[in-house]
Parts: sequence; C-alpha cells; structure tokens
Amino acid sequence: MDPWLWLALFILVAYTIEAVTGFGSIVIALSLGAILLPIPALLPVLVPLNILMSGYLSVRHRRSIHWPTLLRLILPLMAAGTLAGYLVRPWLSASLLQIAFGVLIIWFAGRELWRMANNHVPRAHPAGVTRGLMLGAGLTHGLFASGGPLLVYALAGTRLDKARFRATLIAVWFTLNSLLTLIFLLDGSLASAAPKLVWYIPLLVVGVLLGEWLHHRVNEQRFRQLVFAMLLVTGFALLV
Repeated sequence: MDPWLWLALFILVAYTIEAVTGFGSIVIALSLGAILLPIPALLPVLVPLNILMSGYLSVRHRRSIHWPTLLRLILPLMAAGTLAGYLVRPWLSASLLQIAFGVLIIWFAGRELWRMANNHVPRAHPAGVTRGLMLGAGLTHGLFASGGPLLVYALAGTRLDKARFRATLIAVWFTLNSLLTLIFLLDGSLASAAPKLVWYIPLLVVGVLLGEWLHHRVNEQRFRQLVFAMLLVTGFALLV
C-alpha cells in the first residue's frame, strides 16, 4: 500500500485526537508517518496543514492570548531555534533524524504517562533553564516541527490559566509554522508537496468534526493515557 495513503489515515487520526485532547496533531501524524516515510518529505505537507487549524483557533481565541509571554519570551527564542534547526537538518541523515525524533517522542510520552500516574504537579524552572528549554524547543521545531513537548516542559508551573496557556501555545504554532511554510515555499519543497496537501485538507475537517463528536462521549483522561501509550510504542518503533 502506498505510504502516502497511510499518511492520510494518520492525519485523520491525529486531528481527531487533537480535537478531543487539544494537542498533538503534528507530533502524532509525524511520529506515525516517520515509520514509513522520511521526515524531510513529511514536513512540507504536515506543517502547512497545521496552520489552517492553528490559524482558525488563533483568531477564535485571540482575546485569551497572553501577548507579553508570546512576544517577549517565547517567540524570540523559539524563532531563533527554529531557524537553527532548519539550517542544521540538511546535515543530518534521515536515519539520524528518525532516531532523534524517536527519543524525543519516548521522553515526551513516558514523562506524561508518569506524570498522570503520579498526579505530579509541575514546578516552575529557574529563568535561565526556562529560556534554554525554549531555545531547545525551537530547535526541535526546526528539525521536526514538534517543539511542543519541550515548550510545555519549559512552561511548567506557569501562572497562566488554562485558557490563556492554550491560546498562547496555539498562537506559537501558527506563527512558527507560518515561518516554516514560508521557508518551504522559498526552498521549493512546498511546491512539490502541494498536490498531496490539497488532498489531505478534507481529512483535517473530518478529523475535527469526528473529534468534537468524540469529545463529549469519551473519558478524556483515559483517552489521553491511550494516546501517550500509542506514542510511546511508536517512539520505540522509530528506533528500530
């Protein structure tokens, strides 16, 4: 079976999960897709697809965005890290990228499962550690368009309420993925990915509608545990 058809299924699953839980469309689609396809081939498809959803949600929740945190703290560091990650990526082999991404996914999923099992309350990091983690989050975003795991860890213990935290993160992904999409346009990779991208857009809509329907019918805590368990298995699959 054509791996790009499998990617269509993965995109549908990823956006359904995001509509239920509020996180992870690129992380999930990329972690599953990377088992069958090289990461550099996947990014020009998955990143532009994500800005459609994050752009809509950024406009919808614009009043909840905490602009000082976004503009003064997160974006300067993550934008610099994203550009560095993009410039470094051509120097890394596809197999090394896959292994590094697998390690990131295992750390992320394992940490979340441990946190949920132990009812762990996150504590704030020292300011220097927070900034270093944000720069690292930008680097992983430039490499894998998956800066979320490190950024959420960097913001542990933040005083932002849930609505402001979520809206601010959505604005981060819209901004950085728009930057990456512009870069893909300039380097020519977006043009070659465009035909596939057009076919995948309806799956985003179906996934969101399906996720909204499931959101009111499933136990979200148990669902999140299943998602992280799936990611943990996928991370190990990427290593082998």
